[in-house]
Amino acid sequence: MYSSECKESGEKMNIQFKKGVLELCVLVLLDKQDRYGYELVQKISEKISISEGSVYPLLRRLTKEGYFTTYLKESTEGPSRKYYQLTDVGRSYLHKLLQEWEDFTKGVNQLIKEGVRDD
Repeated sequence: MYSSECKESGEKMNIQFKKGVLELCVLVLLDKQDRYGYELVQKISEKISISEGSVYPLLRRLTKEGYFTTYLKESTEGPSRKYYQLTDVGRSYLHKLLQEWEDFTKGVNQLIKEGVRDD
């Protein structure tokens, strides 16, 4: 009973971690170059296990908030693709999130270092 509760709790925590960090990952990837949705999913999936369905609502929201612009580009492999491009507002937001991430991970890492016993 306890181990299944622990596992379930860990899965919920993992989902929340991913949701929180997914926005940062998308912004970071778009800072380097414009990308289309499926390309973002593939790139993130190389490092973090995510569902394709989690990225598109995020892209819509961040576009609506003015962090991205979009444009269509012809593809040699099928229909035109919608590319996402980081705006200046998006870049400022990215730098704010990066600083918050740095502060957060530094604090967590310090707590882990101080709190974990060396058995």
